[in-house]
Amino acid sequence: MFTFAHLSDPHLPLPAVRWRELLSKRATGWLSWRQRRQFIHRPEALAAALADLRAARPDHIVVTGDIANISTLAEFRQAADWLGKLGPPADVTVAPGNHDAYVAGGLEDCREHWGSYMAGDGAAAGFPAVRRRGPVAFVSLSTAVPTPVFVAAGRLGDAQIARFEKAMRALAGEGLCRVVLIHHPPQKGGASRRKGLSDAEAFRATVARVGAELVLHGHNHRTLLARIETPDGPVPVLGAASASAAPGTVVPGGYNLIRVSTTEGGWALDVEVRAIRDDLTGCIPAQRFRLLAPRPAVLSSRAA
Repeated sequence: MFTFAHLSDPHLPLPAVRWRELLSKRATGWLSWRQRRQFIHRPEALAAALADLRAARPDHIVVTGDIANISTLAEFRQAADWLGKLGPPADVTVAPGNHDAYVAGGLEDCREHWGSYMAGDGAAAGFPAVRRRGPVAFVSLSTAVPTPVFVAAGRLGDAQIARFEKAMRALAGEGLCRVVLIHHPPQKGGASRRKGLSDAEAFRATVARVGAELVLHGHNHRTLLARIETPDGPVPVLGAASASAAPGTVVPGGYNLIRVSTTEGGWALDVEVRAIRDDLTGCIPAQRFRLLAPRPAVLSSRAA
């Protein structure tokens, strides 16, 4: 059995910001943090979730974005330090979120400070980034693009979707459990147009052609289970709550613990949703359920 933890949207505390950094979209993000977000995303809540995660001793950890808030250099340095405490790059995989590319150049700065956590096997740069760990292939995508004020949408782009299709076809031939990491929810109705994935339909069409055993996302700050329909059956899409949302706020935080095992015809994915305790002494199991996925068929290396 292979066990991995899925956490998302930790939104680390915002370090001091220089006034010149606020001459952009960052100004509204800074105000949002000061007026609301700092009371939701609490470091003590995140510490409780991570203490519980460490006690679970997963084989791998995945983070589906929004480590930062407004993409300042101080945030990226802080995030690099936080990731280092979470684990070495070989044991932690990150797919960036919109807050990690809040302004133009944000994603490039993000890569400079913790790109080793986003790189694929062999330190390959760019997305999709593929990491093979035990029976699982983690396929990370980037929906992180700078957007106008009051817009939190994401986009993959045609080129990345084409590379994703090629990678998924190749991985199907390896018999691995393909777990896709993406920040924005790609399912129908996953988010409003202002906050959603602009090319979600193209992504779903690709998954319908090549399949996937599981898609993990963040962004909505809540545990969600949805699906993408394919000719071979539905692909489960699982969202995680914010890892730093304190109990008593809109949606209490936590993370998902996922155990992967083989079945006669494919894979069993046993999901345990771990919610932060009210007294911040760790987490409790909020939900448990099993997802079943058939072993992927060998696909042609050429797109249909």
